[in-house]
Order: sequence, then C-alpha cells, then structure tokens
Amino acid sequence: MLDQTDRNILDELSKNSRITMKELGEKVHLTGQAAASRVAKLEDNGVLEGYTIKVNQPKLGCFLHAFITIYTISTYHQPYLSFIKTQEKYTINNYKISGDGCYLLECKFPSNELLDQFLVDLNEHANYKLSIVINK
Repeated sequence: MLDQTDRNILDELSKNSRITMKELGEKVHLTGQAAASRVAKLEDNGVLEGYTIKVNQPKLGCFLHAFITIYTISTYHQPYLSFIKTQEKYTINNYKISGDGCYLLECKFPSNELLDQFLVDLNEHANYKLSIVINK
C-alpha cells in the first residue's frame, strides 16, 4: 500500500518525468536523496514501470484524432491484431474491451485520405464504428 508521499511522488512524476530528484524532493518535502530512494523503491516494486514522453501529434502533422470501436468478424482475432501491428504510425493504443465491441482503437492521421485508406484496409479484418475527436 502506498503512503501519501509515494502518491505525491507519482503525481509529480506524471506531470514531469524529467524532474531532478532534488526538485522532486522539494515538491514532496523530502531531500533529493530520499526522493531518489523512494523512486527506486517504487521501480523495484513494479509500481513505476517506465517513463514516457507526450508527443504533440498536430505538430507532427497528425490532425485527425479518432477512436474506432472494433467488432471482429470471428472469434479468431489474430488477423486484426496482425494488421494493427503493421499500422503503428497511425495507432496510439489498442485496448481490448468488454461491452460494445471487442477493441477500442485510438489513432491519429495526417489526412482524411489516409484515414479513409486505413478504414478500407481495416474492413478486411473487422467491422468498426468511427468516432472523431472534436475537442479535448
């Protein structure tokens, strides 16, 4: 079970994973060395699994943000999963879900034309329902 200091550390790291241990310590009222020790313990215990970056997709030219609910054609999902692996430049997340659909696919596309081609190719492996993000 995490104490409040550990939760504060996770909160600060989620805001800025590049923060120095000294700065982190100041924010959570510990020394830099104590903060580093806590972070190492969170990593060792598997609470912290890794550090990521947040990419501004529109600045990379990907203006269309879409969520696609996937309905696989059969109970054998491998053709769909194999297709998705070939589309890493457009896919952000592929969640296996319960409820409406089998997967929830999150994608970014630079143009309507590429989105359309993706959907044509996707339709060979699964049916889908498309939702376009208007605003975050």
